[in-house]
Amino acid sequence: MRLVPTPLPGLIQVEADPHQDTRGQFARVYCRDSFLAAGVDFQPVQVNLSTNTAVHTLRGLHYQAGEFAEEKLVRCVAGRVWDVAVDLRHGPTRGKWHAVELDAGRMNGIYIPKGFAHGFLSLTPGAVVQYMMAPAYIPGHGRGIAWNDPDLAISWPARPAVISEADAALPPFASLT
Repeated sequence: MRLVPTPLPGLIQVEADPHQDTRGQFARVYCRDSFLAAGVDFQPVQVNLSTNTAVHTLRGLHYQAGEFAEEKLVRCVAGRVWDVAVDLRHGPTRGKWHAVELDAGRMNGIYIPKGFAHGFLSLTPGAVVQYMMAPAYIPGHGRGIAWNDPDLAISWPARPAVISEADAALPPFASLT
């Protein structure tokens, strides 16, 4: 497993080194000691799965507000997704985004620290996304920003074919304080 920094401080791509033999593949995809060695004290307490039946299903961009902010390690465990993290922290990278294709075959992931919005677009039918999170989700503190905000200018690989009414109505980035 390799932890690869991105241009956004704290946002880390997690690259697996799958071992393959006649049985299939095996890879370490999370190791607390490796994260600690990289200066990240990530201790997940909750694991969620998101199933996405149709290709080009969009979820996001979501985040938890204030003291309920979450950090997460996201990976695609079936299929492929285009995963996006947007920096909401005050500073020179505020409003910047980074995207990575998460692929179940590559077993790669992305660590998203507190202070980021997150979303993804499924690239294959039946894509399943796993979130390892800390702290546990607390209802009532979820927020979001528009996936297609022109101020963010995110380069999505396709327009969403499926999006919830709630996600389609999220406010622009400029509405954040």
